[in-house]
Amino acid sequence: MFKKFSPSTDISGQTSVKSSVQRSLRTNILSQWKVDPETFDQIWPKKEPITLVKCREHISIYQLHGEPLFFQHYDGPLFPTLRLVHKYPFILPKVGVDRGAIRFLLAGAHMMCPGLTSKGGYLPPADSGLPAGAAVAIFAEGKEHAVGLGVLKLSTEDIKKVNKDIGVETVHYLGDDLWAIQKL
Repeated sequence: MFKKFSPSTDISGQTSVKSSVQRSLRTNILSQWKVDPETFDQIWPKKEPITLVKCREHISIYQLHGEPLFFQHYDGPLFPTLRLVHKYPFILPKVGVDRGAIRFLLAGAHMMCPGLTSKGGYLPPADSGLPAGAAVAIFAEGKEHAVGLGVLKLSTEDIKKVNKDIGVETVHYLGDDLWAIQKL
């Protein structure tokens, strides 16, 4: 999604978000992410105005004081930026890939099921399985921080059963153009 993103050419406009829309966004995020309201107030204080940055391909980036906090594609799930996931790693559910998948992930490739189910991979246990379409943080074997964010193409149980094709569609990864932007 952010493989070839340039603020000078891909941003079409910036607008302040109305307070009613901000309340709706807060409610939506608190229902999607695993974060308590007090922690979310540290991320985005209630009285702080947020700015919507509209980009090409129907991407919306929400920023606070010029720092991108989260983004959305069309009306899909709201994703935190990878920098935010590094500060608050518990926000999104985790999946893990083995060492062999790291170089492909850092090139922007989607994560295949065998990379998630192999010895170095990680999927949540069956009792806390995730449905298809859930936003996840992608961790790599032997690495402390998340190296990407994505959307599950199959439920975690189906990934274990099928064990082929794409398991996680990568939307943001370490080293892409959104990662390179400190401030918009």
